Amino acid sequence: MNDGSSDRTGTILDRLVAEEPEKLKVIQLTPNSGKAQALNTGIIFSKGGFVLTIDADCLLDPKALHWMAWHLLQFPRVGAVTGNPRVWNRTTLLGKIQVGEYSSIIGMIKRTQRIIGKVLTVSGVIAAYRKSALLDCGMFDTDTVTEDIDITWKLQAKFWDIRYEPRALCWVLVPETLRGLWHQRVRWSQGGIEVLKKHVNLFFHWHWRRLWPVYFEYCLGVLWAYSCFFMLLTWLVLISYHNLCDLSLVHRYCAALVHARDHMPLPGNPLYIRYYGAVLGVACLIEFFISFFIDSRYEGKGFFKYYFWIIWYPFAYWAISALTAIVGSYNALIRHSGETIRWKSPDRGLHTLRS
Repeated sequence: MNDGSSDRTGTILDRLVAEEPEKLKVIQLTPNSGKAQALNTGIIFSKGGFVLTIDADCLLDPKALHWMAWHLLQFPRVGAVTGNPRVWNRTTLLGKIQVGEYSSIIGMIKRTQRIIGKVLTVSGVIAAYRKSALLDCGMFDTDTVTEDIDITWKLQAKFWDIRYEPRALCWVLVPETLRGLWHQRVRWSQGGIEVLKKHVNLFFHWHWRRLWPVYFEYCLGVLWAYSCFFMLLTWLVLISYHNLCDLSLVHRYCAALVHARDHMPLPGNPLYIRYYGAVLGVACLIEFFISFFIDSRYEGKGFFKYYFWIIWYPFAYWAISALTAIVGSYNALIRHSGETIRWKSPDRGLHTLRS
């Protein structure tokens, strides 16, 4: 599926289909119609009972399809299987941090959610679907920013099972600039909020109760982001108030406030790391260590060298996550429903930007 690419993708695909007409079918969509519509078009033209969807910039492990198809063949109620994306480009600090993030925040969370019985989302970069399950839930909706989260909830609302297969490896290019990372994470956050809004009815019906823990956990994550924002805002307001009362010009107009200030301790800095912050940081590092230990079988002996860079994750990455959650939720709330979504991929590594 070539969704209105602006580079030479269309020309290259036409040449390849001329060389291998029996193995390759190419559909050119012009103009760009959005990833969800492109996927739906491909599903309609597909002939098999199972559909594997991958992004154009990922590389599949030779046995990825084998491990994913096993679930679909052995268990008739499995509607989708999500694979294990691994970071390919590791040339910058952001790339190295995302090695640990993909291992812990994606791999560990999906393993934990499978214990609960429900998964928040399949990985859009690699997922295998039962075609009858996609048709049962109405295929991909074109009005959501993150079609992978939306289709996961649509399938589970129809009581199709979602599996995570860590042995189905694929190698992906991740953003290595703050600008690219920002745009990607804002889109992810916006898509998550859109799905929460769209499927809020699931929270009020008992027969969908197994989805509640995943739904509730995501809501807590958004609440955490807003709590951090309002805590910082409150601290800045209080600091500004104290500094304002120290100005000689204003001092005579707020004598009563100055008197109250003298008996009021200066508000603490919310960014100051207290003992419970250190405990949280240690717990984060322990979680990353466990995830590295589990995934070392897929990466090899040199994998643990990236553990050194994980210290930056709780130090700075949490702030980025909180800010993108706030901006993404705002975008989701102001956007009109029913609009077809089109988006441009962020940078996929500095080496691709240079080329």
